[in-house]
Amino acid sequence: MTALEARDVATAPPEGEGGVLSRPYRALSVGIVFVELLIAFEATAVGTAMPVAARELDGVSLYAFAFSAYFTTSLFGMVFAGQWADRDGPLAPLTTGITAFAAGLVLSGTAGTMWLFLLGRAVQGLGGGLVVVALYVVVVWAYPERLRPAIMAAFAASWVIPSVVGPLIAGTVTEHLGWRWVFTGIPVLVVLPLALALPRIRRLTAGRAAETGADGRVPFDRRRLGSALGISLGAGLLQYAAQDLDLFSLVPGLAGAALLVPAVLGLLPRGTYRAARGLPSVVLLRGIAAGAFIATESFVPLMLVTQRGLSPTLAGFSLAAAGGTWALGSYVQARPRMEPYRDRLTFLGMVLLAAAIVSVPSVLIPAVPVWTVAVAWGFGCFGMGLVIASTSVLLLRFSAPEEVGANSAALQISDGLSDIVLLAAGGAAFAALGGGKVAETATSTAGASHPAAFAAVFLPMAGVALVGAWVTTRLRER
Repeated sequence: MTALEARDVATAPPEGEGGVLSRPYRALSVGIVFVELLIAFEATAVGTAMPVAARELDGVSLYAFAFSAYFTTSLFGMVFAGQWADRDGPLAPLTTGITAFAAGLVLSGTAGTMWLFLLGRAVQGLGGGLVVVALYVVVVWAYPERLRPAIMAAFAASWVIPSVVGPLIAGTVTEHLGWRWVFTGIPVLVVLPLALALPRIRRLTAGRAAETGADGRVPFDRRRLGSALGISLGAGLLQYAAQDLDLFSLVPGLAGAALLVPAVLGLLPRGTYRAARGLPSVVLLRGIAAGAFIATESFVPLMLVTQRGLSPTLAGFSLAAAGGTWALGSYVQARPRMEPYRDRLTFLGMVLLAAAIVSVPSVLIPAVPVWTVAVAWGFGCFGMGLVIASTSVLLLRFSAPEEVGANSAALQISDGLSDIVLLAAGGAAFAALGGGKVAETATSTAGASHPAAFAAVFLPMAGVALVGAWVTTRLRER
């Protein structure tokens, strides 16, 4: 038994007794779930305000970059957080990440140009990358294995209220006070999770330091950090090249690929690119699911505003119910009786996501009701709840205690990198078919822009989701 496992036994209730809200875990569980709530509220609220922000800052042509700038810097943050947490515990990366996350929101909310806005998103992404990996380490340090599916389900459930209330609040604030208040108001949520979770995390970190001593600290792997920097720079160059499709964009595009490919091969588990069984396929599936979902959802509010004439509030609210179905999917996978069928659940989840993505562009036809998006996306998010929580549980199952930070970083790298690459591909297709001209028509007549630009984003993502359905057949180790 390792020192960490011994501490789990010492602090946990007897096997079979207590849950994540029992006395030993209550403050920590509520605190870290509120951290996830902060991230969820940012994602739903900022996504609703983004079309107006991009239009006001004359940056609709960089619309996809406003999302991928976050994911680009978060890649480096994830790798750094994995090593930092394995070396010193999750306390320092978690607090630093939350601080950077809040600072990035303030910077974007006060930006006067689109490029300054993107810089704020990049700072925010660095903080988000630190936080998300640190939370995985907290789960392994603080909870026995029997409680980990439940806390992962609680993470998913924390998206319900922001998904329902976030778009409505963000849309209303955007229309009546301005989009800047959506960004600058979110950092207020930082205070409560810090107050609840940090005392227990501080004790865990102190206990680890006392057990290992200075000689037991894991040194930073400079090669992996260099690879992480290569991924971030390479992904940024690829995204920049995709926004301007001409001969000159080949130079940053090729440079980005040259940096990205070897760095990815060095940071992801061996065999990820060919869907080797077990952990590599878990990591690959997470990227496929997240990338297809984000690349689709990022363009849905813009489509509804410019093609169907919805207000920002209604456009964002059309996705609101999806948070509840996501949480339901996560709850279903956490039931003990479902454990033997985890691979089937993930297959069902990817099929539901593919079907939802195929249904989204149907509202480009005026005769199709707008609420079709809400219904379809509800089913898609139920599938995502099955898949995302399951990949988190499988990752912890396949990881030795001393590898949790590195493997969690790999999972999040796959997630973030896929978001960037598929957003870049979707953004390039969107721009190539005249999507940038949405800026000229968004304040006049809806539907005057190019519906094909949106279809070129959505339909390929459905194909990506179907590839993910095949990857689910590779999750079991033989």
